[in-house]
Amino acid sequence: MSGPARVTHASTRAAVLDLIRAAGMISRVGLVNATGLTGGTISTVVRGLIDEGLVAETGHAESTGGKRRVMLQLNHFARYAVGVHLDEARITYVLTNLGGAVVARISRAGCGAAESSAVIARMAREVDALIDSVGVERDRVLGLGLVSARPAEHHEFGQALERATGLPVVLDNDATAAAIGEHWSGGVGATSTFAALYLGTGVGAGVLLGGTTYRGPSGHAGEIGHACLDLDGPECWCGARGCLEALAGPAAVVAQARADRSLSRAAGLAGGRTRAAAPVAADFAAISRAARRGNARALALLERSARYLAVGARTLANVLDLEVLVLTGPSFAIAGSVYLPVLRAELDSAFIARDAHRLSVRLSPSAASASAIGAAAIVLQSELVPRQKGLRLPDDLAAEEPPVFQQLAR
Repeated sequence: MSGPARVTHASTRAAVLDLIRAAGMISRVGLVNATGLTGGTISTVVRGLIDEGLVAETGHAESTGGKRRVMLQLNHFARYAVGVHLDEARITYVLTNLGGAVVARISRAGCGAAESSAVIARMAREVDALIDSVGVERDRVLGLGLVSARPAEHHEFGQALERATGLPVVLDNDATAAAIGEHWSGGVGATSTFAALYLGTGVGAGVLLGGTTYRGPSGHAGEIGHACLDLDGPECWCGARGCLEALAGPAAVVAQARADRSLSRAAGLAGGRTRAAAPVAADFAAISRAARRGNARALALLERSARYLAVGARTLANVLDLEVLVLTGPSFAIAGSVYLPVLRAELDSAFIARDAHRLSVRLSPSAASASAIGAAAIVLQSELVPRQKGLRLPDDLAAEEPPVFQQLAR
């Protein structure tokens, strides 16, 4: 995007608030330069945000010879959001403030085969306990984000949870949510072409282009787990053959380990028990622990999985010309130390644009709860971020402001 970002009147308040959030601190003049709006419009909007308690004045910029500019920053504790990640093995809850920082977190066993009504009642109690644990006033909680591998299947569930909690509920994909959470918390630059490679019980990816989430028309963008890596490979649950997830996802790793009697005994796997009785996540964690203890067979299975994921990641990076790839999700939280060097080696040697720019590959520091954090961020976005079009800080903003803003133009 060249020149100032233009915004419509309907999204002016949200655009200004999101720019303040992304900048950390910024002056009114900086907002004028970033949005192209008039000084009078910016002053009016900022005054309203201050009156609402969403923004605060905080100190002055360094003098450049004239009047020192008053700096603005987000009031992080003005509003909150709840994020919930429904996974096969666990339900993770977080409460975040307006800046996306986690202020409370709980994790509970998954719902298994329990009736929906019982699960909803239980989740409503746990959401109440989460909010009450830090004494946040209920009217300062904007809503609840609910994410899972297949959100389309949870529409009615989401409506029932909304009635039970009294909070607006938004649904999304867990991999997309993880990517949004990384971006919202400041872990990824505002201008980056970025993907979060997600490893839970399956494989997926969330994609942000210049700070704007890309979901595709049906919300299925980023389904890298269903890229074909072997035409004659095993059948996947999606109906195709040779999908990355079927070849190398956690379920494939677990199936291979269960078939190896020696490894199964050494790692304490489920053996002949059913998948319902022994979730994939539990056995994948056991295999990862065995690998850390030095079990060569366990390590070999994880490294084989990592090589396949590295090829899938290379495909994603080449198609999108990525600048940043973050590994996230519960399975990367457990086994990321095995996967990260393999993916880095593949992308360092085979990323098509490696001579033009570097691709940063890293493990998320909050991989285990990234989707729940992102779920809360989606609620915050609905309050803060313009819906009509992506808006990012212009590349020359660092020249307009003190050195603290130079990080935003990276």
